[in-house]
Amino acid sequence: MAGTGDPKNFSANNDILKERESLLNFTKFLILTKPMQCIINRRAQFSASHRYWLPEWDEAQNREKFGVASQFPGHGHNYVLSVSLVGEIDTYGMVENLSIVKKVIKQEVTSQLDYGYLNDVWPEFEDTLPTTENIARVIWQRLAPRLPLVKIQVFEHPQLWADYQGNAMKATLTVQTHFSAAHRLALPELTLEQNSEIYGKCARIHGHGHNYHLEVSVAGEIDPRTGMLVDLDGLHQVINDYVVEPFDHSFLNKDIPYFAQVVPTAENIALHIAQLLQKPIQELGAELDKVKLIESPNNSCEIYCNQSLQPQEILSYREPALTGIK
Repeated sequence: MAGTGDPKNFSANNDILKERESLLNFTKFLILTKPMQCIINRRAQFSASHRYWLPEWDEAQNREKFGVASQFPGHGHNYVLSVSLVGEIDTYGMVENLSIVKKVIKQEVTSQLDYGYLNDVWPEFEDTLPTTENIARVIWQRLAPRLPLVKIQVFEHPQLWADYQGNAMKATLTVQTHFSAAHRLALPELTLEQNSEIYGKCARIHGHGHNYHLEVSVAGEIDPRTGMLVDLDGLHQVINDYVVEPFDHSFLNKDIPYFAQVVPTAENIALHIAQLLQKPIQELGAELDKVKLIESPNNSCEIYCNQSLQPQEILSYREPALTGIK
């Protein structure tokens, strides 16, 4: 009842409450006074041609390394450039005035590259070929003196792009591919009713399917001569051999041995793909950086691969997911 407690206890509790309130107010002060960083992005485009050809190699060597990209006089792309800037929001509500950013990008990059033959446009491409990843690196160098860059992203086409963040010769290259597959979400030790309570329609006996879009990002050092951080044809071959060919037009639960034991959710599929790709990509001289699996326009997941991706023990269900199941 109110008023019957020990006065000493009340005093101690009151002191604790005051201390907590003081800490809360100090935390609020830190939040309100600590500058917050904001990242803004500006997109631009340019159309250009290039050729992968090293004069110190003969035609056979160039053809073996670069394939059709070595053919004379070259080939071209509609490049899309994304420039990411970081900073505090100023009194005008901006990190940077985008009108100025637009002019800088045009002056330093797009006006020089648009409708150009990249091998001859900038001296940087005389020593290192204008690959997607090297274009991103050199654009960073051109813009960094004038803009607070945090990332440069260059799309050669919608299925191939590079990211560069100012880390010397290190960059990331992403390739996108796809496969179609069916799956069923169900734990074998549970009844249909129990699985339906957890997975809903996805637990139906005959399963369902998706057109999966897969993005594989690899990180590495840009070769100072070829401009490549990984052999692109080799990367495509690895992804095709280890993922696309076995997964495409399959029923994952039955056709992929791993999913006889593990429920093929998008998360588990992405994790398994990362496990499959990590070693062969290392053998190409690069590191697997990220796997993104897009199951549908509404669902996607990403596995960041800078931690161990050793196969886990067979996943078991968690108690909270089975609340109410008898």
